[in-house]
Amino acid sequence: MIALALSILSSTIIFVAFKLFSKFKINTLHAIVVNYLVACCCGLLFQENEINIAAIAQHSWFPFALGLGALFITVFNLMALTTQRSGLSVVSVATKMSVVIPVVFGLLYYKESLGILKFLGIVLALMAVYLASIKTKDGLKIKTSNFIFPILVFLGSGIIDTAIKYLEGEHVAKNDTPIFSATIFASAAILGILLLCFHAVQGKFKFQFKNVLGGIGLGIPNYFSVYFLVQALRSDILESSGIFTVNNVAIVMFSTLVGILLFKEKLLPKNWIGIGLAILGILFIALEKW
Repeated sequence: MIALALSILSSTIIFVAFKLFSKFKINTLHAIVVNYLVACCCGLLFQENEINIAAIAQHSWFPFALGLGALFITVFNLMALTTQRSGLSVVSVATKMSVVIPVVFGLLYYKESLGILKFLGIVLALMAVYLASIKTKDGLKIKTSNFIFPILVFLGSGIIDTAIKYLEGEHVAKNDTPIFSATIFASAAILGILLLCFHAVQGKFKFQFKNVLGGIGLGIPNYFSVYFLVQALRSDILESSGIFTVNNVAIVMFSTLVGILLFKEKLLPKNWIGIGLAILGILFIALEKW
């Protein structure tokens, strides 16, 4: 339970970091690249076993970690593009609704249970994500020509969570979680650096130290959000379908509450309903276990 709570806390801190990016006009792409470098360093720092760089490529999870790193930076750019074209609410819904993918994977591949309480909890959680994420009275508005982008964000985010669950269970040894995470972030960082180099060649790159500070502030909680999620998946408090559902809906709930307390955001009635449904959904899923 502690690992799951720390994963939720780390992801909520990420939400705060992105809010501060907007306030201090930090270049999100530049900070994201620095964030991946910092997260990689965290993984190397917390690896208990001796690190043999040459031996890392021999692990069965290595090619998957490289692919996940590429997916991380790709989904980030898709999220940025979706935000520009359809708004932040669309990105939030697409990202958190993607929990359906690892949940279905857990139910089908691992033959996890699906009792009435758990089913109701998952349904309530999905409703909660939608209602808590929509900050406008009119709901979501997406042009037909832009519909492909939130779909790709939905698929990419879901595949990332599903892959982490699969690799955690089938390929990554318990003591290798930090180096596994570091490899993912290193892959994302390398691709991000190449992208920044391309921007520099085009004359679009401008170094600002505040972007580095933003990346450091983001990278530490980003690493721990993944690390503690893996630890939670390895615990026996809930099955993976329950872990992912509770994790996602709790992040939305606490991020919304933090938005009220720290950033004076005003919520619509449906946002409050979403928070209430989130609490009910978490309770139902927990009761299914106990």
